[in-house]
Amino acid sequence: MDFLVVGILGSLWGSFANVCVYRLPLKRGVVKGRSFCPKCKKKILWYENIPILSYFLLGGKCSKCKKKISTQYLIVEAISIISFLIIYYLFGISLTTILLIILFLSFLIIFFIDLKHYIIPDVLTFPMMALGFFKSFDPNLSPIFPNYINSLLGGIIGYGIIWLLIIFYKKIRNKEGMGLGDAKLLAVIGFWFGWISIPFVIFLSSVIALIIVIPDLLKKSKKLTSEIPFGPYIITGTFIYLLFQNEFISLLL
Repeated sequence: MDFLVVGILGSLWGSFANVCVYRLPLKRGVVKGRSFCPKCKKKILWYENIPILSYFLLGGKCSKCKKKISTQYLIVEAISIISFLIIYYLFGISLTTILLIILFLSFLIIFFIDLKHYIIPDVLTFPMMALGFFKSFDPNLSPIFPNYINSLLGGIIGYGIIWLLIIFYKKIRNKEGMGLGDAKLLAVIGFWFGWISIPFVIFLSSVIALIIVIPDLLKKSKKLTSEIPFGPYIITGTFIYLLFQNEFISLLL
């Protein structure tokens, strides 16, 4: 029964994440206003907005204009449900669970916004930096979280490394490379998981990016100078790091 409730909560927050993914890049409020079809602007009725279920009941199409509904909505809600269940399974009813769910939802929203719009909103990264640092003063949280000194160093190092890379690239190529949004995102990770996470996350995200991008370079559908959203790779690298956190840390200790 507990897992059913957690799954339902995951689906509802996944639906809210979809609202944020659509509205934040447009600088629209995410609390007020009914959801609507982005193509014909028809307001979505409550029974058309049931997470996961409504997508299949509608046949993946708007009930009015019959235009295809993006599978992103289904994917985001499904990922949210699975992640809620995994976090609850690992940490139960605890403050650690609440914190990880907040972080996860922020990452989920950032992932899909950056993937589509090549931006990482400050309205998500700045609060996550603050929360990541302040939670480090609580000694009763899970050991996956660092103490406040480690957290502060992580935030500074995470931001600083990307900032230096941006400056270096601009001097060499005389144009922008990575954006400060990536620096802020890596700072979030540093504040939440400490300085020791930074080199592993950078390495993992770079490897993942190369694996994804190299085939496009070989097919010449992308160039070395093409704009690439790096946020999704940073987030994916972070999840891999967390899955094998103890193994990675043992490499340095």
